[in-house]
Amino acid sequence: MAGVGRGTVSRVINGSPRVSAQARAAVQAAIKELGYVPNRAARTLVTRRTDTVALVLSEDEERLFAEPYFADIIRGISSALNDTGLQLMFTLARSARDHDRLKQYLTGHHVDGVMLISLHEADPLPALLERHGVPTVLGGRPVGQDLAEVSYVDADNEGGAHQAVSHLVERGRRRIATIAGPQDMGVGIDRLAGYRRALGDLPELVSYADFSEEGGHRAMQELLERDAELDAVFVASDNMALGALRALRAAGRRVPDDVAVVGFEDSAAARRAEPPLTTVHQPTERMGREMVQLLVARMRGEQAEHTAVIVDTRLVVRESS
Repeated sequence: MAGVGRGTVSRVINGSPRVSAQARAAVQAAIKELGYVPNRAARTLVTRRTDTVALVLSEDEERLFAEPYFADIIRGISSALNDTGLQLMFTLARSARDHDRLKQYLTGHHVDGVMLISLHEADPLPALLERHGVPTVLGGRPVGQDLAEVSYVDADNEGGAHQAVSHLVERGRRRIATIAGPQDMGVGIDRLAGYRRALGDLPELVSYADFSEEGGHRAMQELLERDAELDAVFVASDNMALGALRALRAAGRRVPDDVAVVGFEDSAAARRAEPPLTTVHQPTERMGREMVQLLVARMRGEQAEHTAVIVDTRLVVRESS
């Protein structure tokens, strides 16, 4: 219909510049009139590419919808993928059964690359994908793996926690507790390390939770029972900090007069908290975009070695401290 050869049609469809304006217009007119849509399965057989990447969250649905972090990083990933022509497949993987199912799918040439977020130490997927030669990028520093063998994007969690606790020390607080995240995750380990480094000679008081609001509430209650005189708490996520604020109100502790509170993430909920929450800003959407850029570079063979990208954090001071 266009009056040109198959090769010219192929170049137009694939966006090649090696086509005259007249031929391109004729092919595009024929495509419009015929309602032609490229057959993705047929193209995959020829190119051995699926033009699809997978995003795997190693958590359950409850955490996905409860924590703003996941929505923000997925937004960044989707935004970056819009410029690549790649499709995004999203799935949850928490149980052993989920991992078995994904293992077969992700290593079976159904996707061109994989991004993994919210990894726990025992997660076997990163090593498995690397062994099968699947380009993979992790969201967050992995635990229990050789960092020279993985590519990942993370925030400066230790540095951000150090800023937060140093701020509390500078404000004259001397009994500073922390609600730390899970210690089988790099983010939990690094934020606890930053807290400890900033304390100096001050005594430490640590409770652990799972990044959920309810977990933060329980951990704050435990801390108050252990030390009724604590005057500040650094909480390793805004979500947990909201739970901590609720526990402090129930115990009759004024924030920040009696107990100063600092969170981590700078979520929208932190700005709406009562009082508004001092927190460490991490550029979550940017982290998602960085993951896509690193993955695409690996898929194209432009990134031969494994790379870590660490984005800066900064303290945002509000009324809670």
